[in-house]
Amino acid sequence: MKSFNSLIISISLIIALFATSTNASTFDIQNNCPFTVWAAAVPGGGQQLNQGQTWTINVAAGTAGARIWARTNCNFDGSGRGSCQTGDCGGVLQCTAYGAPPNTLAEYALNQFNNLDFFDMSLVDGFNVPMDFSPTSNGCTRGPRCTADINGQCPNELRAPGGCNNPCTVFKTDQYCCNSGSCGPTGYSMFFKNLCPDAYSYPKDDNSSTFTCPGGTNYRVVFCP
Repeated sequence: MKSFNSLIISISLIIALFATSTNASTFDIQNNCPFTVWAAAVPGGGQQLNQGQTWTINVAAGTAGARIWARTNCNFDGSGRGSCQTGDCGGVLQCTAYGAPPNTLAEYALNQFNNLDFFDMSLVDGFNVPMDFSPTSNGCTRGPRCTADINGQCPNELRAPGGCNNPCTVFKTDQYCCNSGSCGPTGYSMFFKNLCPDAYSYPKDDNSSTFTCPGGTNYRVVFCP
């Protein structure tokens, strides 16, 4: 009886592990920029990526509120402590907190309503590097892409070292931050939207900027596609 119970437990563990592996999603994070970036992911941590290098992370089914972004002009010591000009996450290489603006964001939530993945690209925290966020499996092919030279065209009042701030970061008013939950597009949000139509340009920019794929889809994030 004891051996039978052990067999049942072993089979249950195998089934659980199989279910986890089949529902988890893989994210390949690639740097095509002609400079080094320090990729960041919550969950996931961080990784220095020279031009052409890829970092792969596996994310559990049901994960929500997740982000991937690039950090630029970083310096870290041997213990993984330091700072970045854009996207810094508390002065550590291995991020457990979101990055400081300005930073272009890939955001996602896996296996949500109707077992769908919801994902988007957001400029609500500003922009630092061009990005492509694409599904790579399950017959799902459409994802957001932003390749415009936003830094080069950034309005003077939004300019930041290494990036272009969203107006909420600069002005901190309800008009731009939407703290009341009721806001609309502005001239600044239209600047971002016109250059990168796929991306969130302000907090309520849902209809045209949220993408879905079946749960269990794998994805690729490319910096400077």
